[in-house]
Amino acid sequence: MACTIAFNKPYDVLPCFTDPDGRPTLANFIRLSGVYAAGRLDRDSEGLMILTSDGALAHRITDPDRKLPKVYLAQVERIPDVEALETLQHGLLLGGKRTRPAKVRLLTEEPSLPGRPAPIRFRKSVPTAWLELTLHEGMNRQVRRMTAAVGHPTLRLVRIAIGPIRLGKLQPGEWKQLEDFQIRSLRSS
Repeated sequence: MACTIAFNKPYDVLPCFTDPDGRPTLANFIRLSGVYAAGRLDRDSEGLMILTSDGALAHRITDPDRKLPKVYLAQVERIPDVEALETLQHGLLLGGKRTRPAKVRLLTEEPSLPGRPAPIRFRKSVPTAWLELTLHEGMNRQVRRMTAAVGHPTLRLVRIAIGPIRLGKLQPGEWKQLEDFQIRSLRSS
């Protein structure tokens, strides 16, 4: 029987189960055999990962042709203006490839998130803002590259949703098994 879990990956944890350099990995938190990450989340990013023993489901989650939405909260340097937000929404060139259109929203309040063991870079003279971005693809370090390209480097990045699965109240380092209806909704998304 297949096993599928939602995991809140903490900051500074590699999205794999082994590391020859001894850095923290998924194995420090998940003691299930046969589950593998359906997609990646960089070491310096936090939030929702889905791990599964079902290869077909993993492919469905990661296949860019499926356009499964992934929602991120990004704390960026400075307050983006309308032009920067529109550029992010319409797509931009990254390494010669145009990103798909994204949904981008400037948040009016700082989101309620758990603390992080390493503080973000703080500069008294440079304000920060929070964006909610919904992407339908998964280029390498895409959110960070997109925000940097419009002059607003990402300081903190947290994925809060993959398709219909939301991070919810899951704390960093915690995981939970997905219910059958959640797995069905992932398959049909």
